[in-house]
Amino acid sequence: MKSPRLAHALAAGVAVLSMTATALAPAPAYAQFGGIVYDPSNYAQNVLTAARTLEQINNQIRSLQNQATSLINEARNLTSLPTSVLEPLQQQIRQTQQLLSEAQRISYDVQQIEREFERQYSGRNLTGSQRDMVQAAEERWKNSVAAFEDALKVQAGAVSNIEGARSSVQTLVTASQSATGALQAAQVGNQLLALQSQQLADLTATLAAFARAQSLDAANAAAAKAQAREQLRRFLSPGRGYVPANAQMFRN
Repeated sequence: MKSPRLAHALAAGVAVLSMTATALAPAPAYAQFGGIVYDPSNYAQNVLTAARTLEQINNQIRSLQNQATSLINEARNLTSLPTSVLEPLQQQIRQTQQLLSEAQRISYDVQQIEREFERQYSGRNLTGSQRDMVQAAEERWKNSVAAFEDALKVQAGAVSNIEGARSSVQTLVTASQSATGALQAAQVGNQLLALQSQQLADLTATLAAFARAQSLDAANAAAAKAQAREQLRRFLSPGRGYVPANAQMFRN
């Protein structure tokens, strides 16, 4: 039977061993410094979360930068061209129209052409007297001369517009090289088309004026032939032909 003293000693040894085992046990994954608990795994998780948040913020910043760049490009594409040659081109077209409207005698009017051709170029002129036919021939000749003069004026106007066209082309080419957006490039193209339209208008007017002069000259030639035949017929007509008569060459 064990004595009380031995039992007490064994109990003390067991307590010491328990305290030693507790001291030698592995420490937990956190520590306490000045009342603040430090958890390494929690700290690593927080750092990873912060890194992911920072990456998301950077992505949003890049997205905003891309949107800003897109808006700047759209603003450039919508910027209007500061240079315009439309007014000079319209002025040149108005000058050409003015020259056409100043056509002498028989103008570019269908009803007037019908009236004048009926009066001066039809067969009704062959029924008048010799004096009337001579006057009609002179009127037709004046029509032809006036038409050729009008054609020369229109041609001179078209030639004078060449310098303006050259200046417009140079201006538009310079503007196209410095265009900052799609709208400016499109406007340059539209103005070049307007310039081509103006040149086509000058060409059309020149051809029309020259064709008018040729047509009147051809009509005059045809009427002159018909009048010559009528005058020859009257000359050779019995009773109305040539009758010899005394002629006085010099006046005393």
